[in-house]
Amino acid sequence: LEIHAELLTNSKMFCGCRVVDSVTAPPNTAVCPVCLGMPGMLPVINKQAIELAMRVALALNCRIQRHNVFARKNYFYPDLPKAYQISQYELPLAIDGWLDLDLSQLQNERNGVEQSRRVRIRRVHLEEDTGKLTHLEANQGSLVDFNRSGVPLLEIVSEPDLPSIEQARIYATKVRQILRYLGVNSGDLEKGVIRFEANISLRPAGTEQLGTRTEIKNLNSFRALTDAIAYEIDRQSAILTAGDRVVQDTMGWNESRRQTFSQRGKEEAHDYRYFPEPDLPPLEIDKAWILEIGRHLPESPDAKLGRYINDYGLPRYEAEVLTEDRVVADWYEAALEAGGDPKAVSNWMLNVLFGQMNEHGQDIGQIIVEPEMLVVLIGLVDSAVINANTGKDVLALMFNTGKSAQAIVDDRGLAQISDDAQIESLIDQVLAENPEQVADYAAGADKLRGWFTGQVMRASAGKANPRLVNQLLSSRLAALRNSKE
Repeated sequence: LEIHAELLTNSKMFCGCRVVDSVTAPPNTAVCPVCLGMPGMLPVINKQAIELAMRVALALNCRIQRHNVFARKNYFYPDLPKAYQISQYELPLAIDGWLDLDLSQLQNERNGVEQSRRVRIRRVHLEEDTGKLTHLEANQGSLVDFNRSGVPLLEIVSEPDLPSIEQARIYATKVRQILRYLGVNSGDLEKGVIRFEANISLRPAGTEQLGTRTEIKNLNSFRALTDAIAYEIDRQSAILTAGDRVVQDTMGWNESRRQTFSQRGKEEAHDYRYFPEPDLPPLEIDKAWILEIGRHLPESPDAKLGRYINDYGLPRYEAEVLTEDRVVADWYEAALEAGGDPKAVSNWMLNVLFGQMNEHGQDIGQIIVEPEMLVVLIGLVDSAVINANTGKDVLALMFNTGKSAQAIVDDRGLAQISDDAQIESLIDQVLAENPEQVADYAAGADKLRGWFTGQVMRASAGKANPRLVNQLLSSRLAALRNSKE
């Protein structure tokens, strides 16, 4: 699997043009003679891009090559203004990495009891992105936008270590998660900042020799990735079953027809006529720089997941949800630093906070509720100042107003009723207003027990202490039934 990821730099790979949103920015407004391929223009390497790429390489356990070279990859296509792409080939930035996959979720897969798999990373290298083509309807031509041309693009190439569609999806998902954790890529598949290219080949069962491969280009969603692989496996299988030969080919994916199609014969490296980029010197990377970047890598998603399970005692599912996105994990840990209990904060985030985020269409980086505000709210519930249902209502108000939980409770008089005499008075009122239900319960209608509880809570506008209501109501109803007997 080849994964192409645009890097979050301020400027392009070889020029000073700003990097803009290729979806929303007006076409051809972030361009210059360098990224437009004008004659005589000279590229300059973006140092920030090199640093971000090294962060990824180290996170993928790669060996960074201190001497690496940029090369010209020659091919002709309308979105490539120079008719070559500055990339890396023989001496890439990093090689020989690996990434471990957790396969415990795939117990029903044909791999049987396999719990994990190590996927080898062949290479991690830098190149420049191409422009963006928009094809007009009815063969009226194509438009090209060069805003994306020259944006730093990181390519991560695995060895053929993925034996199934499901494992390819897990691998792609995990690489995306790592890129987001490192802060080098937004992970926004809809905007094309990550694109997948899958190389597919089949082999006879019981053998090791891989068959002829085809490559499916520019898959920009996990669904497209899995569906395209599934279709191509079926297509190749049908060819081989019929006794024919698979032709090495470069394929596209037709999203509307849900099928692959041939784009051009699959190129080999010599077809691109690689040679060292004459306008760029070899890149010599100082060992101290590599060590410095390694020291400042954030905690990996796997390490964080293990810590949440082992140190905080969270169930695996909760830990996986909280660590899926680094921003969510940072918010959770800020709540713990504010004094929150790990399990309580997890419960409130997963069961209440995320619901409010969905309702408001916000991610955790947009909400005005701060981590310490949630901790205070949980404290009010735990200390019986308010009950859990009122707490949920208070959190909804916090989302809308940004006020603290205590201020909302005080302003709206939401403090929980925990006085025995007040609750007994409410119970008396409910029993007096519902003589038929009282008689039915006294006669043995146990199902009314919950109904009485609901009526008392309603009479208190939801503010009565539920534990105290249950305790006092049980005593009163038991007395009624005993008097009946």
